[in-house]
Amino acid sequence: MYKESNITFKGINKLAIPAIISGIAEPLLSITDTAIVGNIQDHPTEALAAVGIAGSFISALVWILAQTRSAISATIGKYLGAKKLDEIATLPAQIIGINLVLSIVIYFVTTFFATEIFKMYNADGLILNYAVDYFKIRAIGFPLTLFVFSCFGVFRGLQNTFWPMVISIIGAFLNIGLDFALVYGIEGFVNPMNVKGAAWASVISQGVMATLSLILLLKKTPFSFRLKLPFNKEIKNLLSISFNLIIRAIALNIALYLANSYATKYGDNYIAAQTIAFQIWLFFAFFIDGYSSVGSIVSGKLLGERNYQNLWELSIKLSRYSIVIAIILAAFCGLFYFEIGKLFSQDKLVLQSFYSIFWIVILMQPINAVAFVFDGIFKGLAEAVVLRNLLLIATFLGFIPTLLIGDLFNLKLYAIWIAFTVWMLLRSGILVVIFRRKYLHKNT
Repeated sequence: MYKESNITFKGINKLAIPAIISGIAEPLLSITDTAIVGNIQDHPTEALAAVGIAGSFISALVWILAQTRSAISATIGKYLGAKKLDEIATLPAQIIGINLVLSIVIYFVTTFFATEIFKMYNADGLILNYAVDYFKIRAIGFPLTLFVFSCFGVFRGLQNTFWPMVISIIGAFLNIGLDFALVYGIEGFVNPMNVKGAAWASVISQGVMATLSLILLLKKTPFSFRLKLPFNKEIKNLLSISFNLIIRAIALNIALYLANSYATKYGDNYIAAQTIAFQIWLFFAFFIDGYSSVGSIVSGKLLGERNYQNLWELSIKLSRYSIVIAIILAAFCGLFYFEIGKLFSQDKLVLQSFYSIFWIVILMQPINAVAFVFDGIFKGLAEAVVLRNLLLIATFLGFIPTLLIGDLFNLKLYAIWIAFTVWMLLRSGILVVIFRRKYLHKNT
């Protein structure tokens, strides 16, 4: 259990590759929904726009609620490095229990106000109806998804990315199969359910993943799922970390909300194109996040060991590897620039809008790589206050002013993606500067 941290190429990729596979499963589900819904026979553009809007709001809620995953991972990693896991034996069950209660409350509140929520995204008519239908079904999976993410946080804190990978692969393939069966139907067995079918496919997959997570948590970790009082001594600190990360996630999702709201205002083809571009951006983000996860997993353990030399080397190696991956992904997209768009839609106006800004999404990838790696490292170091303040600065002093100026000059989707670029430049640059100032001198 208490192995020394291995930050060689082999050691890093032993954690990173399963984390990449696990990480891309979630955006792969969204991309599958987007591609399949965008090719249905009836009102494909409206359906694509609706799934994009509802999916964006669902992602926002999940990211906000799932911040305890990083807090759990960082806390367990620190105690693993200090060889004191027995002191937090009751912690995982307690925080998972708190998360489940919170997610159930949010489920009832958001489904009750679903129509009002999506009107705030400038949705109306058929797009609004589709978005509400899709959301009310997908929202059933909130407690399931949060439970899965919490379990993944436990595994990652124990330096184990293998079991999250296995669970994610099973969930992804099940979701893809169910998407085809429920959206398009199976003649003689299942009637086409269109947008609702995509939502049910996700919920069923999340249920299977939650069941597998529970079984593996009990069998493959030293922790029990039995709730015991009093609360663990780390619960207050963990909740504090989570609270700061939640504020950070809210700031992050304000940017995402504004992007989708403005795209919807510009017209159906713009929000449909924005949905495609953002799903690809998200897929790349989660792909690169495999190395970010290693930063989160290993940095907490290195901090517990007080091994600052390896912490510094870890940041350099992860940055290099993630930038290489980002360049490979960007080159792939450049090579298949037009073919990628046609996977999601056949509407000429949608494709024209998408192609006009896809190059910005591609060029952003190396910047994103650095931002995500240091984001992961700071999560592992439990530097939640730094991450909170950074997102507030990047969103309110970077993204929003850039978006408003671009909108003033009628740049439309260009305004949104230039704002995203400024946002990521601030996130990457500031974190690198803070890390160098705070940890460079400690390894000498």
